[in-house]
Amino acid sequence: MEMNPSQTQNPPDSFLKKLHFLGPGFILSASIVGSGELIATTILGAKGGFITFWVILVSCLIKVAVQLEFGKNAIVSGRPLMHEFNLLQGGKVLHANWAVWATFVLTLFKILQLGGMLGGAAIVLNLLFPAASVVFWIVLLGISLSLLIYKNYYRLVEKASMLMVFGFTLFTIVSLFAVFYTPFAFSLADVVSGLSFKLPQEVLFVAIGAFGITGVASDEIIAYTYWCQEKGYATFTGPNDGSENWRYRAQGWIKIMYLDAFLAMIIYTLVTASFYLLGAAILHGNDALPDGMDLINSLAAIYTESLGKGARYGYLIGAFFALYSSVFATLAYWSRLFPDIFSQFGWIAYDDKKSLNKWVSALAIVLPSLWILTFLFVKLPGFMVLSGGVVGSVLLLVVIFASIKFRIKNKGLKLTSGSFSEIMFWLSVTSILAVSCYGIFKLL
Repeated sequence: MEMNPSQTQNPPDSFLKKLHFLGPGFILSASIVGSGELIATTILGAKGGFITFWVILVSCLIKVAVQLEFGKNAIVSGRPLMHEFNLLQGGKVLHANWAVWATFVLTLFKILQLGGMLGGAAIVLNLLFPAASVVFWIVLLGISLSLLIYKNYYRLVEKASMLMVFGFTLFTIVSLFAVFYTPFAFSLADVVSGLSFKLPQEVLFVAIGAFGITGVASDEIIAYTYWCQEKGYATFTGPNDGSENWRYRAQGWIKIMYLDAFLAMIIYTLVTASFYLLGAAILHGNDALPDGMDLINSLAAIYTESLGKGARYGYLIGAFFALYSSVFATLAYWSRLFPDIFSQFGWIAYDDKKSLNKWVSALAIVLPSLWILTFLFVKLPGFMVLSGGVVGSVLLLVVIFASIKFRIKNKGLKLTSGSFSEIMFWLSVTSILAVSCYGIFKLL
């Protein structure tokens, strides 16, 4: 993506005007507030009780510093992320850096996770409208995704994401408050017990999967760069000509990106923590949760127990939007990621818009088809989603390496990189490495 100097503009100076330029974080929230919260987080709460609450908080809060580094680099460089990955240190295979190949292969493994997410949305619709089968609903959902993403309009992705995430966020938080008026009410001491950094062996797989998929996962960190550029942050900043005007624009648009990311963090942390606490309060101590087709129906107990039986339909409607919004945002992201990767393989020219649009249209059809076939073959949405979280933990290691290189490369520009930023970045890197490596070691 080449930045055109004629399209540069100064960042807004008032808070209300800055709000007009937010948006990438809403798409991120639509992707985040989905299967990780609905399935992985709730299962972790059900299996671990309050004791593993810290995993969720760390997952939500600690990764944002790495996300900001990716967003900053996207604004300063103006280049697609895989182009930047191709410039990283390390060996190349067929013209592409190892980091590009790692992103490609690990993302392919996450097809299993997306199949579980899309299948979960189809199961929800089957529970709401049992006259039609799960197979009918998943095929219909796949077609709807293809139609929505076929032309790849950013504004459609942004507005649809905002709409889908708002309703379920509100409903989940209301449900958490309602649980205090039921026999499942919990105390502050219960919550504090989850901050002791204990990780029982029997919940290790679920915890690592939840860490990899909740908060800003590796996928969302990568996707955020595309949304920042399509929103216009890089274009508005313009190419670095070494002038003070460029530095002023870059500083201003990076600060708006920071505001966008932090508001998104507040949203998904509240929702994720609410899911976890509901699962720990209501489902912990019950018999093992089923997987397969009965998982979503069993998790509905969170809402029926806290808000009454009449809330079941409200839960299912909310669950559908959470799952569907995640798949929708992921398809929008993958339809940008894969052409970027293919351009580094030498298969397409990224600046050739006609060729790029053909790939986007093809991926909008092929990817949902693969997700449908995967679900129909496996039919275990819980396992499928958690397996994607484990793959995401491995991909986080690639993301961490890239973020360190980006920080070193851009440090000389001295853009929003004070002592606090430095501390938070290295704390984020250290924490992610520690949790990811520990979990991978334990699972081997």
